[in-house]
Amino acid sequence: MDIDFQFADDIRFWHWWIVALVLLGLEIVVSGTFFVWMGVAAGIVGLLLLFAPEFAWEHQILVFAILSVMTLVGWRQWLKRHPTETSDPTLNVRGAQYEGRILTVAEPVVDGVGKAKVGDSLWRISCDETLNLAEGARVRVVGVEGATLTVEPVKD
Repeated sequence: MDIDFQFADDIRFWHWWIVALVLLGLEIVVSGTFFVWMGVAAGIVGLLLLFAPEFAWEHQILVFAILSVMTLVGWRQWLKRHPTETSDPTLNVRGAQYEGRILTVAEPVVDGVGKAKVGDSLWRISCDETLNLAEGARVRVVGVEGATLTVEPVKD
């Protein structure tokens, strides 16, 4: 079976720009900051082809693939060094939102583990293993470890 890639010899710069627009449009529909960088890569390949129209299609695909990876990795690295600032840093970290809150023990703390009522749900709590707290005791959330709230007794 012989595959004919003759159509690839007719690729022009504006084809790549259309691919870039489609990828950017896809990013709007399926957000995730992935397709935008492929769209940027396609736009760059189109620009390159505008100035070097004899650029072989095989090389265009290779440059597109390399630029896609480079722009995506570059963006991720830049984002690690410049994290997005927000007015509510605990918005998507539910447990961290409870730090400093005073809760009531719902199930007795034995060997440093128990449960406390938070709103209409129960959360696992942990504290110093030497503490045994009775139901109804008041505790302050001082940290979070996964889905477990680290607490200390409230001294009245």
